[in-house]
Amino acid sequence: MKIYALLFIFLPSLFACNAQNANHSADIPSHELWDELLKAHVRADGMVDYKGFIKEREKLEEYLEVLAAGAPDPAMWSEEQQLAYWINAYNAFTVKLIVDNYPIESIKDLNPAIAIPTVSTVWNKKFFKIGGVEMSLDQIEHDILRKDFQEPRIHFAINCASVSCPPLRPEAFVADKIDRQLDAQAVDFINDASRNLISATNPQISKIFSWFSGDFKKNGTLIEFLNRYSQTRIQPDADIDYLDYDWALNDVR
Repeated sequence: MKIYALLFIFLPSLFACNAQNANHSADIPSHELWDELLKAHVRADGMVDYKGFIKEREKLEEYLEVLAAGAPDPAMWSEEQQLAYWINAYNAFTVKLIVDNYPIESIKDLNPAIAIPTVSTVWNKKFFKIGGVEMSLDQIEHDILRKDFQEPRIHFAINCASVSCPPLRPEAFVADKIDRQLDAQAVDFINDASRNLISATNPQISKIFSWFSGDFKKNGTLIEFLNRYSQTRIQPDADIDYLDYDWALNDVR
């Protein structure tokens, strides 16, 4: 009788524990819907068919609902799972922003026309929720990705819907290959002559490397960072210039 009594006491808690673990596991979302959308509506050069996204708005909203259900739990998710989630979230909500306001000439057209407290740009605007918390694109980029991961390659992965931005990758970021994906983004962006003009003595590079210079200098100089991915070797004493940034919408039009 004592054994049965003990089982009666402990079994419910055991089942509850297992159910809780199962629920945590299920909280890690699939990025398959986003992958399907990207493969259908993003060209190899990163230009985006926003009209195609508009036609599949229902699928986009379905994926955004998956993201909004809850933020990553660092205690339960691997760093790779968290990183893939936040990069995909930034890109997907940026696409939503354009889709909801299309047609526009530039994402900057969505900056507040009248000063709003705490909102100076479209990137500060809290227009979506994750886990019930109102958020902005800047919060994902600066308060999470840059702050928590110390990963400079994120600057080649998140897309600001503009021509000079690193191209939107035509597939979702996923945990089991995110390191290779980030490396590929870095190589493609740095060696893309439409965004960076690399030479040995006078590289002309994207303003991204100026705006976020500290992120690229954590383990050496900016030139040392560039040389990890550049197909042209840059001399240590090279003179660096920064190119003008084209904020025109990265639309296939």
